[in-house]
Amino acid sequence: MLTLKDTVEIGAEPQVIEDWLRNIDLHYREWHPDHIKWVNLDGILDEGKTFYYEEYLGSRILKSKCRITRLQRNGEIVIAFKGLAIHERILGLGGSFVIAPRDESCLVTATISLRFGWLITRLFKGMVEAIQTHMREEGENLKRILES
Repeated sequence: MLTLKDTVEIGAEPQVIEDWLRNIDLHYREWHPDHIKWVNLDGILDEGKTFYYEEYLGSRILKSKCRITRLQRNGEIVIAFKGLAIHERILGLGGSFVIAPRDESCLVTATISLRFGWLITRLFKGMVEAIQTHMREEGENLKRILES
């Protein structure tokens, strides 16, 4: 299993961050210049709902349909998802956002997991680095957007 994580501290209330993420269709392209398209397929994002997105990762366009598998609020806020396409299910593509409150801010951790990460690193050279860079930039951009 390959798990990639990025954590950023954001000076905003947990509910503000959750609302922004759950309404991502309204500002997906603003979030990162490599974002192309986001469509909530079942209305506002919630547990069991599906979404579709397209974005550049390096020179490749990633297109994915995912389902929210968990939306939990008990101290931390957790929004977890998994890929639905056959190749994504085989690879075990999944991820999450965890919003952990701190004094006047929150730690937001984005995670992407792949069951056969070693295979991805061999077949698609540079893809893991592109994902890590993209995740770091998303964290920096989310901080800038929500703190302005």
